[in-house]
Amino acid sequence: MVPEQLKYTKEHEWIKIDGDEATVGITDYAQTELGDITFVELPDVGKEVKQSDSVATVESVKAASDVYSPLSGKILAVNEALQSAPEGINSSPYEDGWIYRLSISNSGELDTLMAASEYEKLLGEENQ
Repeated sequence: MVPEQLKYTKEHEWIKIDGDEATVGITDYAQTELGDITFVELPDVGKEVKQSDSVATVESVKAASDVYSPLSGKILAVNEALQSAPEGINSSPYEDGWIYRLSISNSGELDTLMAASEYEKLLGEENQ
């Protein structure tokens, strides 16, 4: 189940583009691999990030995993609900489980992201 309207990274982040802003989270595949999520370290609002920077950490009963920024920009908002209910990423990775929003500073970087079909192909290769 890979939503068609989103873009994806090889590190299993999803990004929803809305004009010059974007919402970022981790994919259903990533949350399944991590298992029950117990803590999310959110980025600081106002922080400038570059594409591929580690901006957040998701911890589960199995492991801690960095969340990388799919695009360069400035953090506009974070999902405060994850502080008290990090399992929102497990139950709703593409809706309630979003991690942060950012303003896009380099729209040319969009070309480096994968469409849903490309991401599904990546998942097929990883599961062989």
